[in-house]
Amino acid sequence: MRAIKLLAERTDLVGVSHVFRTTPVGAPSSPRFLNAAAKIRFVGSPQALKFDLLRPIENELGRVRTPDLNAPRTIDIDISIFGCLVVNDQERDIVLPAPEILTLAHVALPLADLAPGSIHPETGETLEELAARFRGTDGIERVATPVLSIEG
Repeated sequence: MRAIKLLAERTDLVGVSHVFRTTPVGAPSSPRFLNAAAKIRFVGSPQALKFDLLRPIENELGRVRTPDLNAPRTIDIDISIFGCLVVNDQERDIVLPAPEILTLAHVALPLADLAPGSIHPETGETLEELAARFRGTDGIERVATPVLSIEG
């Protein structure tokens, strides 16, 4: 996946989860999404990460933003956790940890696959404990063989 290669070229990529194929939230008839989590080392603020690194990668990969938040898209790179930082920057649309970790399987499961023992900064639970709530959820399946690689 090109996004992972670009992350690896522009930052210190520590690890990548398996890929999870999911039914889109709010648009079940749309094409299925592929979701994964990546762990990187980044020196800077969440705002710098989002606007100086992630958004340019999305743009390079053809991301077009529309008012429909559930529309199919070529790529969507979000920040779910930024160390132990808790942020509520509504103006720049940065809320950390991402609230979706607690409510959406396609966010919780890849994070737990990547870093099961990591602690959620607000709940104090491990990512594995949070993901356990979503095991067996319809519409999401872990791809048996990891398809993300920083090679090639």
